[in-house]
Amino acid sequence: MVEARPRRTLRWPDWRLSVCLLLFCMFGNAVGRKASKIPRCPATCSCTKDSAFCVDTKAIPKSFPPGIISLTMVNAAFTEIPEGAFSHMHLLHFLLLNSNTFSLISDDAFAGLGHLQYLSISNNNLQVLPRDLFKHLDILTDLDLRGNSFRCDCKIKWLVDWMEKTNTSVPAIYCASPFEFQGRRIHDLTPRDFNCISADFAVYEVYSFQSMSVESYEFNNDQYTVFAQPNTGICTVFIWDHVNMLFKTHYNITSRSAVYCKPVVINNTLYMVVAQLFGGSHIYKWEEGPLRFVKIQDIDTTRVRKPNFIETFQIEGDWYFAVVDSSKAGSTSLYRWNSNGFYSHQSLHPWHRDTHIDFLEMDGKPRLILSSSSQPPVVYQWNRSQRQFLYHSQITDSGDVQMVKHFWLRKVLYLCLTRFIGDSKILRWDNQRFVEIQTLPSRGSMAVYPFSVGVRQYLLLGSDYSFSRIYLWDDLTQRFLPFQELNMLAPRGFSLVSVDNKDILLAASFKGKTMAYQHLVVDLSAK
Repeated sequence: MVEARPRRTLRWPDWRLSVCLLLFCMFGNAVGRKASKIPRCPATCSCTKDSAFCVDTKAIPKSFPPGIISLTMVNAAFTEIPEGAFSHMHLLHFLLLNSNTFSLISDDAFAGLGHLQYLSISNNNLQVLPRDLFKHLDILTDLDLRGNSFRCDCKIKWLVDWMEKTNTSVPAIYCASPFEFQGRRIHDLTPRDFNCISADFAVYEVYSFQSMSVESYEFNNDQYTVFAQPNTGICTVFIWDHVNMLFKTHYNITSRSAVYCKPVVINNTLYMVVAQLFGGSHIYKWEEGPLRFVKIQDIDTTRVRKPNFIETFQIEGDWYFAVVDSSKAGSTSLYRWNSNGFYSHQSLHPWHRDTHIDFLEMDGKPRLILSSSSQPPVVYQWNRSQRQFLYHSQITDSGDVQMVKHFWLRKVLYLCLTRFIGDSKILRWDNQRFVEIQTLPSRGSMAVYPFSVGVRQYLLLGSDYSFSRIYLWDDLTQRFLPFQELNMLAPRGFSLVSVDNKDILLAASFKGKTMAYQHLVVDLSAK
């Protein structure tokens, strides 16, 4: 009898069994976890394999099932599409946001949608779209913006420009406002239809001193400005610092009661005419070694008793300056340069309390317009044979003029007359006489300054009682329109300096701090 052998049971070692169980736990559970976290279709949406249709959602759902390439949202319960709203759906090809109440789309709302081909935002409450909204959509073929109330102003200029250049198909959309564009197709507009370049005068520097006058000049390739300071009686010369981009103190001309400091460069030599209320007026010369102003001449005190303003000009190669005298017994006087100094040349307009003088050429003839507090402005014309200014005419209906300034615009001559009591006036030369074209409210005005920056013509009207006002010339109406108000106390003079790509407006203030403003160009379509 053969003895039966016991059957052998095959068993893995215990350690192998442990490894098996461990691997099952690790990978088996991981597979289970991944399967349980596959995003489901949001409760307010219905989804197919590759599309989602959402109604009455309170916000853009944060997750969708994988593979969604088309999303439609209707009657959403929110009005703003935030930045990066669909960046988690980077596979989208179609996005339809029709029939909602969206009124605001944030910058980069469609960022991350590099595969988007069709975008429809029809029938919403949109009036404007953020600049470069579609810059991320490189393969967009169709864009539907119909059914919105677009306001066609500078904020939509970028869209007009984009539609001119893009290959994307965009059905016709129309302007709802403003009135001049109402009902027009946006496709028919061009970037030239929008005037989006504006400007602003922003405070650039504040000087702690008061001043009666300000003049700017260039000398030896440097930019200077000089202020007459009534409290200290000195003329302070500033030089432009190209490194720090500001004016710094350069030199002080000591005097007793300076009211006007007028620079003039003759044959590469700098002179400074200093008009004083007391102690007489003087002429200084700049010397290079040592660097200083030296007094070279006194101005006759019997002629000039109460100087108010100084004008310099050149006629037939000769240099002149005129000192306006505002006293009862004084006389506005002209001085001529004769290689050694300035000498008395002619007296004008005695006994009339003159306030200002302006030199200009009209019809090829040098003229002076002299304003006075006692009678209307008087026009003098240069007589070549007598080499003097002779009375020519009077600007009627314009009494008590504090300052007179001219400017040329489109080859047309205009004149500004500012008055302390009553309205200031703008006159246009009409070949034979000056014709009034505009009045400007100017109670308390002692100074006016027409100036241009680029193609923009401005007029600055100072005031002792309220804000000084800057006006901008409007070609359509041929008038000055209010542009900006500046807060300065009792301005007495202005000067524009253009240096290092900056346009700096300097304002002399009799009762407050002297100011410097920078002219800044603002592109409204870039906001």
